[in-house]
Amino acid sequence: MTQTTDGFDKLTTSFLSNLNPSQRQAVSHYNGPLLVVAGAGSGKTRALTYRVANLIRTNRVDPENILAVTFTNKAAREMKDRIEKLLANQQAEAECGKALTELPADQQTKLRSHIYHTITKHIWMGTFHSLCGRILRYDIEKYQDEKGRQWKRNFSIFDESDAQTLVKQIVTKTLNLDDKKFEPRKVRYIISNAKNKGWSPQEYQLAEPDYKGRVIADVYSRYQDALAANNALDFDDLILVPVQLLRQNEQVLNYWHKKFRHILVDEYQDTNRTQSDLIRLLVTNGAEPKDFDKWQDRSIFIVGDVDQSIYSFRMADYTILLEFQEEFGDGLSDEKTKTMVKLEENYRSRSNILEVANHLIKNNTERIDKVLRATREPGAPIVIWRADNELEEAEFVAGQIHTLKRQNSEFEEGSNFAILYRTNAQSRSFEEALMRFDIPYNVVGGLKFYDRKEIKDILAYLRTLANLYDSVSLKRIINTPRRGIGDTTVAKIEDTANQLGIPLWEILSDESSVNTIAGRSAKPVIKFAAMISHWQKQVETLPASQIVRGIIKDSGYIEDLTNQGTDEAQNRIENVRELYNAVLQFEEENEEPTLTAFLSKASLASDLDDLQEGDSRVSLMTLHSAKGLEFPVVFLVGMEQGLFPHFRTLDDP
Repeated sequence: MTQTTDGFDKLTTSFLSNLNPSQRQAVSHYNGPLLVVAGAGSGKTRALTYRVANLIRTNRVDPENILAVTFTNKAAREMKDRIEKLLANQQAEAECGKALTELPADQQTKLRSHIYHTITKHIWMGTFHSLCGRILRYDIEKYQDEKGRQWKRNFSIFDESDAQTLVKQIVTKTLNLDDKKFEPRKVRYIISNAKNKGWSPQEYQLAEPDYKGRVIADVYSRYQDALAANNALDFDDLILVPVQLLRQNEQVLNYWHKKFRHILVDEYQDTNRTQSDLIRLLVTNGAEPKDFDKWQDRSIFIVGDVDQSIYSFRMADYTILLEFQEEFGDGLSDEKTKTMVKLEENYRSRSNILEVANHLIKNNTERIDKVLRATREPGAPIVIWRADNELEEAEFVAGQIHTLKRQNSEFEEGSNFAILYRTNAQSRSFEEALMRFDIPYNVVGGLKFYDRKEIKDILAYLRTLANLYDSVSLKRIINTPRRGIGDTTVAKIEDTANQLGIPLWEILSDESSVNTIAGRSAKPVIKFAAMISHWQKQVETLPASQIVRGIIKDSGYIEDLTNQGTDEAQNRIENVRELYNAVLQFEEENEEPTLTAFLSKASLASDLDDLQEGDSRVSLMTLHSAKGLEFPVVFLVGMEQGLFPHFRTLDDP
């Protein structure tokens, strides 16, 4: 699609006047690389939003040629919404001579709808995982790994629980290893780290040639075999596979390089090597960054801050950001460079808080020097309070919240407060103290909606319909709810499938095979297979919501919960209904609301994405979960040696 900017050129000056000089410099940058070192609260989201709008309105860039990578899906939604409002406001001023908010409500809605359908919905914006998932839906059938494994476009995305299940089966059953020496959870973690480094099983074994390394490499290889057999990828594969695909297929690389002419990446300090390799490939078309000079109508816009790097335990590598200037920069000093801009004005925090933050962070040695400047006056003094134990600490915090809520109308709502800790295990004492004071609270990072048993059960039905090779999901639902198919019957069918080297579904869907293997238990198996087969045939023709409603009804899932007659069962019924509502909402918001697309969204949802605006409860969360959030009153708890910083990080350089 082609964008025009007739009537908008005269607005450019006023448009950019909403930015400070550093933001304006970043937003106005067009061709070539730019690193934006954005301190906390410095308006980086504003800079990113205005940059996308400026590319479209001023530089006439087609929205489909813009790729914007955010840290969470929630951040992507918020950024798209801001861009939509910004462009709609510009259009209102150009066409009506008024701001968007001055127009009648129906005209505002019409204008925003027009901007959405012609511009914002065409921008590729989301997390690394969601964007790579979209790329793979197009091109994964052109890929094969080093062992010749291949996947189909309707692949499943296995969550961490599914991945752990596969690894445990390989360790304890396939290889019959001692699960104390080779603890499945730790083996899975090692495999994940290897993938984040871009290592195949063979490359991992080269790096770890001892006995333990050889065994884990074998588990890793068999794990990949199992994923391929299930036509499934894990979260790490969603990044690694596109990188390998782009490296092995010049045609695919060239297509995506031509498509994404302007790439923006937020939170670059929290990327890992594989993610940075992906960006480098897309930007340079496989060339070395220093050798790439085809910057006409092309840019790479990196936003990050080494001082805010907190995800090294997930293999994030902040040195990637430090290397950007070496790879893409102009080699000039910080004062003279044209490839780096610093955002140092802080609009969020009071000046006394910034003074402490600047004083602490200057002790870090590997960083890009900057000093945050406050735009707000000093606030309430920072309080340090020492407790003798965690119970006394929790009682003090809950008491302070109770007092502030009662004495200050500004803090009446619990949403003004956050309690931040290093590990989830610390929440218990604070939960108990808040309950004693009758203060409602929300533990962020607890059991996510999509991790609830009933939701995982229904999603397993849907994943089976979308991908009949997904034996993990198939085994989960074959007797859920109970339909008279015992573990022994399932084991016999699975053993037969393994002996023949075919997917579990091929046995289940063959009535004669089921009769031979299952004997008297064959009838419920055949009935189950017929139900799955019926709805699987509808996947390509019916809306996702009809598929969901139909499979929930025919499976007997709600009926089984209703018959249980407990409060817990009723809560589960409500959650299943909420899942159905989520599918309906997905259909409203997406032009191609396929079942596969919904399943991808559900697989990649995070607890931070589900954090609700307007929640009036006190928030309890880890510091990692608090990234990017704001609260008027914050309690940092457990600030003691071995806990914060955590003992596992104390040996890091």
